[in-house]
Amino acid sequence: MDYIKELEKKFAAAAAELKETLSSFRTNRPTPKLVENIKVPYLDQTMSVKQLGSITVEPPRDLVISVWDRNSLPAVAKAIESENIGLSVAPQGNVVRVRLPELTEERRHELEKLVKSSIEETRIKMRVERDAVNKNINAESDKDTKFRSKEEVQKLVDKFNGVIEVMLKDKLSEILS
Repeated sequence: MDYIKELEKKFAAAAAELKETLSSFRTNRPTPKLVENIKVPYLDQTMSVKQLGSITVEPPRDLVISVWDRNSLPAVAKAIESENIGLSVAPQGNVVRVRLPELTEERRHELEKLVKSSIEETRIKMRVERDAVNKNINAESDKDTKFRSKEEVQKLVDKFNGVIEVMLKDKLSEILS
């Protein structure tokens, strides 16, 4: 039965990883996650944008990065521009203003494919883990224990498939709206 608890932990980790992956896909709503981990060369070091300033969302489609050291402003702006993720960058005073362009219909469909691909990768990981646990269950000698264990594994798979399905619906509605 320990392997069922272990399987649940692995499924939860896979779901958390998927959630993180899906949050990095750009939609029409700005999120600091779009730029916070972009690497910026500054003072002979490589730092992320979130280490050099605070990132705030300014609706409808702007991110404002308030740098703590005014000298880092050009480096932050240049690093975001060089990422080529379709953002327009404009340094203004002590801040870098990042504007998200409107999503085109073509880009929405590309994002939809990427989201579905990420979902499928997670499902494949879950199937591999499930199969490994089922092999352990088949090694047991008691038929009743095998049956109950396989039932528990299937309930767990169904539960996490439901979680993943909700993530898929939410992200697609976010992208396509």
